Amino acid sequence: MKGRRAVAVVLALLTLTGGVAFAAPPNDRVLAADQYTTDKSRRLGATHVRALQDLNAGIYHCWPWVETQKSSIGFYRPKGAQQDDRYLAIRIYIEQDPSPVFGKMKFEERSAAMFSRYVGPLLKRMTRDDALANDPSLDGFTAILEWMKQAPPINGRPVHETVAIFIDKASALDYLAGRADIRTLAGRARVLGFDGETALGPITLAPT
Repeated sequence: MKGRRAVAVVLALLTLTGGVAFAAPPNDRVLAADQYTTDKSRRLGATHVRALQDLNAGIYHCWPWVETQKSSIGFYRPKGAQQDDRYLAIRIYIEQDPSPVFGKMKFEERSAAMFSRYVGPLLKRMTRDDALANDPSLDGFTAILEWMKQAPPINGRPVHETVAIFIDKASALDYLAGRADIRTLAGRARVLGFDGETALGPITLAPT
């Protein structure tokens, strides 16, 4: 009987307050429309702003241990592009507890583990909006993964490791449709590594 009363009280409160109020995600994570520099990027940004806002909100509310920074979601030109290719890009910082096993891995092995854990779910979130995923002006996807290196700080500042992953649209859609596995996707992606501020250049990943 007491349980029924408690449920009734909760339902009454929800009715009176209009439901549970969730904190709004930071509104500066999506690149502002006036920051794009080409007609193609401005059109993509204006057309799909709601999809990018939903992507930001989904990560903020539903993905613990993952953070985004200012202007970290948008239609960016991938590094090294010779034309105005536009990839839907997102940069995430991954919080994690220290792990001796993870810390002893080689950089490529740590990067492969992060690729296996995060790239697939990111692609699923980035293509959740059909209009965005099927837009012919969208050329691919960029996932930038960053985490704290398990090493002593330098000048009092912790060192971060980063991988920037560039995946053309056809390869991403093949993976999402089950026509390619995670190892095949990694083989078709272009991956750049960074140890703090030091660029390590292209790296090869073998995720499991």
